[in-house]
Amino acid sequence: MGQVEGKIALVTGGASGIGAACVETLAREGARVVISDIDDARGAALAAQLAASGQEAIYLAHDVTDEARWQAVVGEIERRYGRLDIMVANAGIGIMTPSIVEMSLADWRRQTAVNLDGVFLSVKYCIPLMRQSGGGSIIMTSSIAGLRGSATLAGYCATKGGVRLFAKAIAMECASRGDGIRVNSVHPGIIDTPIWGKLSGGRNAPIDIDEYGRRGAPLGRVGKPQDIANGVLFLASDAASYITGTELVIDGGITGGQITRVGPLAMSSAHE
Repeated sequence: MGQVEGKIALVTGGASGIGAACVETLAREGARVVISDIDDARGAALAAQLAASGQEAIYLAHDVTDEARWQAVVGEIERRYGRLDIMVANAGIGIMTPSIVEMSLADWRRQTAVNLDGVFLSVKYCIPLMRQSGGGSIIMTSSIAGLRGSATLAGYCATKGGVRLFAKAIAMECASRGDGIRVNSVHPGIIDTPIWGKLSGGRNAPIDIDEYGRRGAPLGRVGKPQDIANGVLFLASDAASYITGTELVIDGGITGGQITRVGPLAMSSAHE
């Protein structure tokens, strides 16, 4: 307990899924957390839940593609707390298409606006306050889709690959200035979050995320938002004080390689 005690944290897309797990984990470990999201009901409910547990969190309605709103949100953080130590750029959307030729320019631009423009605006407006605060940790949520291609997620891969290299570039900028800000990216694999219910790609049936994770991940199970939040907590804490410009892959072994199952997992597969 207390790994980020006394720190001020901002989590975009913090009302549900990975973002909510990050909010809860950082708050439990002593941070005062600002929840940023467009889901007012869930964001306010999460802030109230944490307050009832004796932890400190506030919710601010926030579309990460809105530059003026970024200025207002960071201004409110400065007014309330006078500093910012942790920024988790987590807000993102995924749009699946059977073929890139079927993707509309409007969908391409909407996904890019949230996944890339939103991350750009996060560092543009948070870095000055973090520098004023004496440094801190920026964690950007990418994906294993930012490390390898996926046939039905080309646009998503483009944005998440962009996040990965953007994080490295900003890490080098901050290091060159000696401003005490570390910047890293996290790369979730198959994680049980609401985003899967919004990915259709022309499918008639919803994606069975448990089955997808069991078949796709060498560890044989779908990941949970807490698995990612644990990694974010590490990167946000002083335990990661010598880590910047790198990526933390949390994917149950997917990008590690392929396996031939033996034992109980092999037997369960054989009976399907």
